Amino acid sequence: MKQNPSYSVVIPVYNEEGNVLGLFEEVQKVMSPLGPTEIIFINDGSRDKTLDVLKSIKGITILNLNRNYGQSVALDAGFKVAEGDFIISMDGDRQNDPSDIPKLLEKLEKENLDVVAGWRKYRQDKNGIKLISRTGHLLRKMLIGDVVHDSGCMLRVYRKGAIKTLDICGEMHRYILILLRWKGFRIGEMIVNHRARVNGVSKYNGAKAIRGFVDLVYVWFIYKYSQRPIHLFGYLSLLAFLLSFIFGVQAVLEKIFWAVSLNRNGWFFISMFLFVIGIMFFSFGIVIDLLLKIQLTNSPFEKRYYIREIIKTGNLI
Repeated sequence: MKQNPSYSVVIPVYNEEGNVLGLFEEVQKVMSPLGPTEIIFINDGSRDKTLDVLKSIKGITILNLNRNYGQSVALDAGFKVAEGDFIISMDGDRQNDPSDIPKLLEKLEKENLDVVAGWRKYRQDKNGIKLISRTGHLLRKMLIGDVVHDSGCMLRVYRKGAIKTLDICGEMHRYILILLRWKGFRIGEMIVNHRARVNGVSKYNGAKAIRGFVDLVYVWFIYKYSQRPIHLFGYLSLLAFLLSFIFGVQAVLEKIFWAVSLNRNGWFFISMFLFVIGIMFFSFGIVIDLLLKIQLTNSPFEKRYYIREIIKTGNLI
């Protein structure tokens, strides 16, 4: 009879050949006393020997993705196959400390939460990375009311019923907590240990920060207007119509009092331009509203990622 795991540890890795074995040994040591655990490594298109090292480890599940999709997609793939009642996510660079997992689980149970997130209060990263993270936190707080201190920390524990409600893509792993909070799940956080990277190089850079900001705008739109996007575009169209009317009145007054021909009046052309823009905004709102309704009632047209192979190297730990 198949034994179902109580815990699933989901670890996305990309070019971490020097870290995966040591990380596995740490996780195994921490999780063995807790109960049946599956450890899932998602190889996100690594170009070094990460996959070879993973295949040499006994007692894990490996999801070998077709190419490098990014951390969000890799996490999503791992969450989809995880079977544990409690799902733990963490980075593959060994900067997260597995010894914090029991404390996170204890807080989850004691306070009856759905998610407990780690807070790297004393980060062991370069100053540039810290500055980008702090700026991102400020923007998240302003736009979407994010109350969690560290949305970038991947050391978290989830109840299965919470994380299974999400589909994650882009740089959306940074907004998992806010998305779950909007769904009504209870979120907590705890200060965790953060270690300096010993092997490999950081994958975080300016390009990821920009993509993260684009996703932040998307999350803001979903939060504010996902139910009725026509409201947002309706406001924009009304503003365009109002400005069009004001500039149109100006053009007519100049025609009446100063005999300025309309076909030579800049205000008239600006008024017509804004009138057309207003119609376009209103049309966009209707079209997007219809597309969202179609999306909610139909399955996705195409998979967002492909798993080349699933490798099981042994039983649960």
